[in-house]
Amino acid sequence: MAKKSMIEREKKRERLVAQYAAKRAELKEIATDESRPMEERFKARLQLAKLPRNSSATRLHNRCQLTGRPHAYYRKLKVSRIMLRELGSNGQIPGLVKSSW
Repeated sequence: MAKKSMIEREKKRERLVAQYAAKRAELKEIATDESRPMEERFKARLQLAKLPRNSSATRLHNRCQLTGRPHAYYRKLKVSRIMLRELGSNGQIPGLVKSSW
């Protein structure tokens, strides 16, 4: 189980990314548009830099929805390898059978 503070920090980042997504996309569009004047593009870059760092989508990290574990994460199921094995053994994931021989 991950620390509660790390899980909450990740949730806060997700909220910030959702909150600033439109503004960030708009500023990036202005900053990368070659047809706009250099001053306007530079101003957009400065405004982009003033936004909170945690509002950037690259700062998000995938975590297991059940335990909060950040490593060995299966994107399709949104759980870690440990929980995948446990849920598979209990028969809670349809179509997943634990191998044994």
